[in-house]
Amino acid sequence: MDIDFIKQCVKEKRIRWSYHLNMRLKERFISRDMILNSVDRFEIIEEYPNDKYLPSCLVYSEYEGVKFHIHLAVDYNDKSIVLITDYKPSLGKWLVDLKTRRQK
Repeated sequence: MDIDFIKQCVKEKRIRWSYHLNMRLKERFISRDMILNSVDRFEIIEEYPNDKYLPSCLVYSEYEGVKFHIHLAVDYNDKSIVLITDYKPSLGKWLVDLKTRRQK
């Protein structure tokens, strides 16, 4: 997964916002601006190269002290990304760094 490609897509607004993400933004108190303006802090924390439709990954980001994850798919052929969902990680599933998944 190429974080530079992902960041460039965001900066150039080559983004498709999934229906699911659009439905969840308001209820999860994460705005489009938070995602767009935190692009320089994007960090891939998990990769799913064999995901169903496109390779995807989980990205950690932070905006004005709010830490969140973005699940996105990378479409290299279309030179774009698809933002699938976003959420604020909980300590029940993530270690204190919010980048490392707890072991079951």
